[in-house]
Amino acid sequence: MSAGHIYMRDAHAMERQTCFSTCLARARDSRHEPREPNKWPAGRTAGPLFALLGFLVFPFAWGVLESLVTAELAAALPGNGGFVLWADRAFGQLAGSLLGTWKYLSCVVNIAAYPALVADYLGRAIPAVADPGRTRTGTVVGMKVLLSLLNYTGVGIVGWGAVALGAVSLAPFVLMTAISVPKLRPRRWAAQVKGRKDWRLFFNILFWNLNYWDSASTMAGEVDRPERTFPRALAMAVVLIAASYLLPVMAATGATDAPPEEWANGYLADAAGIIGGGWLKYWIQAGAVLSSIGMFEAQLSSAAYQLLGMAELGLLPAVFARRATRFRTPWVAITASIAVTLAVSFLSFDNVVATANFLYGLGTLLEFAAFLWLRAQRPDLKRPYRVPLPLPALVAICTVPSVFLAYICVVAGWMVFVLAGALTALAVGLHYTMRLCKSNKWLKFSTDVVA
Repeated sequence: MSAGHIYMRDAHAMERQTCFSTCLARARDSRHEPREPNKWPAGRTAGPLFALLGFLVFPFAWGVLESLVTAELAAALPGNGGFVLWADRAFGQLAGSLLGTWKYLSCVVNIAAYPALVADYLGRAIPAVADPGRTRTGTVVGMKVLLSLLNYTGVGIVGWGAVALGAVSLAPFVLMTAISVPKLRPRRWAAQVKGRKDWRLFFNILFWNLNYWDSASTMAGEVDRPERTFPRALAMAVVLIAASYLLPVMAATGATDAPPEEWANGYLADAAGIIGGGWLKYWIQAGAVLSSIGMFEAQLSSAAYQLLGMAELGLLPAVFARRATRFRTPWVAITASIAVTLAVSFLSFDNVVATANFLYGLGTLLEFAAFLWLRAQRPDLKRPYRVPLPLPALVAICTVPSVFLAYICVVAGWMVFVLAGALTALAVGLHYTMRLCKSNKWLKFSTDVVA
């Protein structure tokens, strides 16, 4: 990227906090995502013990590796677009376009879920919002449009906003954990699920809650000194996210006697009420709403800056790189992302999870391949931060999560296969359509790109 595309260089401390808050916000919490009461919580699919083990092991087994890849490549190729730039540099524009489309669609499909989730919580107080119909549809669409306006003010405000929302939404879980200590009975963590464990749903939930570690890379062009900012922010995020999952789930399952079968819609708030009283229950419900709002803002920022980066690379028309005069935000990319989010609102929540996981899994496999290829074929590439392992060790540690990603894709189901296949075909068609438009000069593309 040219120097003209890099902004906010006098705000290193703010950018580090913004990067950290974006990384933190992108890791979702199944405690706040109850759309299918009979299936959703991870503890219900396999029991509290496996849920605890998953939230203990997975952030480090998966999150650390993806964070290391992100830290090295974001520091070596610090431009907006992140992983799109990495795949483009490793395998060419088709790979960059395909990876960008997979991850972008995965992101905007996820975004569609959060206003609907807020409407579910509002529906407890306003029944008309809970029931399908014009009132609910108007509420969801209105929230999407209203919440998108904050993104036009810039990543700094979005980042600090995410920090504030995160502090308010995490605080009741900290209190619940502390209050539960005298009531904990470790034997409760060994409670078993009646019938067969649903491993497919369990791993899908676990993966969906603990992925997207590379999302902040799409805004690397807005971050000062990424070689220092990304490793530190990602390291802090991994530890804090692991703790924010593990401790509240330990408290809720260890301090109450409810069997796994009762872990349905809103049970964590009910557990908080049992542990600390009604005031804590309502605070956690409010935290669920604020958490969803923070997730919406963080994901929309990431999606918009990804489109900006793809436009700067010449993969999309230059109009997507246009910035607002006052806030320097990519207003066209933000508007386009909101439009796509509104268009996919028809998907059920189960299909949102499975489709997002499938597309994200495909993109991450290509991302790992780009990481290894650049390490092998471009040893001369300047890497201000470098994962301190030789290439054979990197291949070995990338193999395990790649097998898991392949499993997530294989068990997705026929509807997800069809949808993901159609979207992939659309991505390939879009790439060659853009090439045709560029060669015939039908649309304006950026030429200010590093070869």
